Amino acid sequence: MLFNSLTFIVFFMVVLMVHYSPIKWRGKKISLLVASYLFYAAWNPPFVLLLWLSTFVDWHAAKKMHATNDQAERKRWLLLSMFVNLGMLGFFKYGGFLLENFVLLVQMAGIDYAPAAPDIILPMGISFYTFQTMAYTIDVYLKRDKPADSFLDFSLFVTFFPQLVAGPIVRPSELIPQFKTPRVATSSQLIWGFGLMTLGLFQKLVIADTLLSPVSEDVFGNFAPVHIGDAWLGLLAFSGQIFCDFAGYSTTAIGAALCLGFALPENFNMPYAAIGFSDFWRRWHISLSSWLRDYLYIPLGGNRSGKGRTYFNLMMTMFLGGLWHGASWTFAIWGILHGLYLVVERFLKKIFQGKTWLHNWAVNIGLGLVTFYFVNIAWVFFRAKDFDGAGSMMASLHGFIPDGMKILSTLSIISVVSVMLGMLGIQWWMRDRTLESIVSNMSWWQVGIIWSAMIFLLIINQGGGNAFIYFQF
Repeated sequence: MLFNSLTFIVFFMVVLMVHYSPIKWRGKKISLLVASYLFYAAWNPPFVLLLWLSTFVDWHAAKKMHATNDQAERKRWLLLSMFVNLGMLGFFKYGGFLLENFVLLVQMAGIDYAPAAPDIILPMGISFYTFQTMAYTIDVYLKRDKPADSFLDFSLFVTFFPQLVAGPIVRPSELIPQFKTPRVATSSQLIWGFGLMTLGLFQKLVIADTLLSPVSEDVFGNFAPVHIGDAWLGLLAFSGQIFCDFAGYSTTAIGAALCLGFALPENFNMPYAAIGFSDFWRRWHISLSSWLRDYLYIPLGGNRSGKGRTYFNLMMTMFLGGLWHGASWTFAIWGILHGLYLVVERFLKKIFQGKTWLHNWAVNIGLGLVTFYFVNIAWVFFRAKDFDGAGSMMASLHGFIPDGMKILSTLSIISVVSVMLGMLGIQWWMRDRTLESIVSNMSWWQVGIIWSAMIFLLIINQGGGNAFIYFQF
């Protein structure tokens, strides 16, 4: 079920009515759990079984680990949890990818081998909920947290519908305690929740799908190399599209949860105003980057074992983070590029550490533009369907194809330039501000005009939206 659909609006209104009815708290939690399963089953009902399997295994594994001090036994239960979760993720997401690369290796060895196509369907959101439940068992194993007291609460943690299929990836300690006591939104939270949902859907439907997606599709879907100007506009269009698409989902999810009285963590914080790549990853997909830091980078050794090992850990973390996004070598290259960015940044910080001129506003803007340039270069590999397409795009971007095709209309050019200049300006202006502080300083009629305009634009664009990009991950 898509947030940007009339079906979801009806579904959410029913959920709200039940949640604010006079039934007991346990009954409300059961209704939320059932609603979450229905939300997921609306896409493909059989895959609800995977949610049940992950829930059942991780609940019992955590209980067994907590009940014993035998380290070997605790490790066996942790390995069972990781085997089930990573096994599901590996089969459904990487099965075809691994088979394809195995066939290539065999054929390179001179063996003619052509197996039947695996025809595996990727369950929606499997990358998100497997990481979320793995955090639960890992935290219990490391004794950072205790198992949930209620199986119902844990089941709801795994399947809570606002963030089930595309995050934010919520930690157990952030959400499970919220299910213990009755929660309803205050009038202020309810208004904020609906406001955030409106903002998120506006980002998705109006900016990402209506204004930017057609340009991105025209440029990246073109078989022949394009003119340098069109190449940059197409890349900038995708850069804005993926931000508004994914941030739009996260904002809508946070708003929907707030309408029910629950708080989800922030997932984006003006990433295109980042100064440096570590700053970018503190602002982009915050729940994933913090997950990778805590459950992959630090266990690998982090920065505790010397410069060389630190660089390796950064590269490995970002390489696996790239593959997390998709079963393709182009995603791996995207991750490797970000790993290289972080390594080079770390190396340069050692050299220029303590230089006072680094705090100059002009230098910061320059560094921000450099960061934005290299982030966009990495997006080429994220968006391109294959290496040939990525290579052609890189050549067009840097003027190596002077006779590239001009394919964009004047209206498309004006649309992308206006949207991206506006987006970058807003993000830099809000870099050290919060939405709450800005709205609190506005009068009620200013907020009303902006909110009404977003709703109007959503209504006239209803029906033209696409599925969220991160649903495929």
